[in-house]
Amino acid sequence: MLDVLAVVTVVVVGVMVGVEFAVAVFVNPILDRIPGDGGLGARSDGARVLGGVMPVWYIGSVVLGAVWAVLAWGRTGAPFVVAGVALLLLSVVLSLLVLVPINARAKTWSAESAPADWKQQARRWDRFHYLRVGVIVLAFASLAIAR
Repeated sequence: MLDVLAVVTVVVVGVMVGVEFAVAVFVNPILDRIPGDGGLGARSDGARVLGGVMPVWYIGSVVLGAVWAVLAWGRTGAPFVVAGVALLLLSVVLSLLVLVPINARAKTWSAESAPADWKQQARRWDRFHYLRVGVIVLAFASLAIAR
């Protein structure tokens, strides 16, 4: 049972890291190269779609990791699981304090309604997203070596 939980947790967190990494390194930079306000609609759509999915994914990852930590308590890899869960919790706090407020605004943007500083807000979101990606990569690595 513990082995199955460990594998499921590592896969769920790993796929989440892959999606967030792709957004940071590929998707948003591509959208930013579209001339004018061309990337605005795509960023807004991404904010709506991923903004609806990612909270479930992040919280689900924390729950899976926490259950794994409890069941593995006292075993060799348990400190790595606890560290991974702590990093996932840090990513949730970072998201709630900084990224979610920007995302909540971004999902309402359109060519007609976007604020004049939407690109600056998007760049701010991107900077904090890079930080979050670094945190969840470390969480993933910690969970992967705990296995």
